[in-house]
Amino acid sequence: MKFPIFRISLVATASLLPLSLAGVIVFLILYSWPAIQYNALHFLWVNDWDLGNLYGNPITQHGQQIMPGARYGIWFLVVGTLASSAIALALALPLGIGSAIFLSEGLPRTWGTPLSLFVDLLASIPSVVYGLWGYAVLVPLLGQHVYPAMARALSFVPFLGGQPGSGYGLLTTSIVLAIMVVPLISATLREAMNMTDIALKEAGRSLGLSRFQVIRHIVLPNLRTVLTGVSILALGRALGETMAVLMVSGNALNYLPNNIYTPISTMASFIASQLDSALQDPTGMAVEALSEIALVLLLIAVVVNIVARLLLWMERIR
Repeated sequence: MKFPIFRISLVATASLLPLSLAGVIVFLILYSWPAIQYNALHFLWVNDWDLGNLYGNPITQHGQQIMPGARYGIWFLVVGTLASSAIALALALPLGIGSAIFLSEGLPRTWGTPLSLFVDLLASIPSVVYGLWGYAVLVPLLGQHVYPAMARALSFVPFLGGQPGSGYGLLTTSIVLAIMVVPLISATLREAMNMTDIALKEAGRSLGLSRFQVIRHIVLPNLRTVLTGVSILALGRALGETMAVLMVSGNALNYLPNNIYTPISTMASFIASQLDSALQDPTGMAVEALSEIALVLLLIAVVVNIVARLLLWMERIR
């Protein structure tokens, strides 16, 4: 056997990522196990998060010590997380695909390359900067001017009418998330378009197809796998975003959005906002419940990636 040390090092290096993921999952399960035993599964669909009386004496329920009045239901977090991420992806995909087509096929290379650099730079901006921009610019602009007009004009559309709110809420959060993931989608698709065989494009043009028809019928169909993969990456980024969401979501507690303008909370932002209060719980159950939320968020991300793998596998065997 040649180079056994090299082979062993390759196996060890390749094993780091799956072992790290397994280690994080095991840690979260062990750390949040008291909360898992206390809450069972029903906490996923109950809207009732309350740390209880942190100045009282701990009581024992279901074999676990908690503070009086403590309840840990997170259905509003599940809905806020999934809804904001889904809307963000729905907004980001057309923008990402359109910008990739424009920069790759609609401009000469002398213009497309430098403009692509500016789009790529958007991905390097820290999320807290997006959050600050959303808080200082987007929230007042949308809350005072855009949302009232939208609510009046679209009052007949379910979920788009009703009170427009103050600007903090589901749609604002989704817009900020969409802006954050557009560069990821655009850069990936643009590179894939640039790698498309030129002979295919020229064959389409020789058959009389316009540039737009070549993109629609030849380039984009070859990018279905890439589009599926980058959509899952963008969804994962949106699901786990914390600081930007925390600054524009409105931090709703224990209620579900009744329209697209309603304040929400997501699992990631809720963990960040509640950790300081949870640390005041002498029983530790509040922090363990937050760890259980983190475990649920991680499992959602894992499920999303498994679904993506299945979609890619089905695409390959067609």
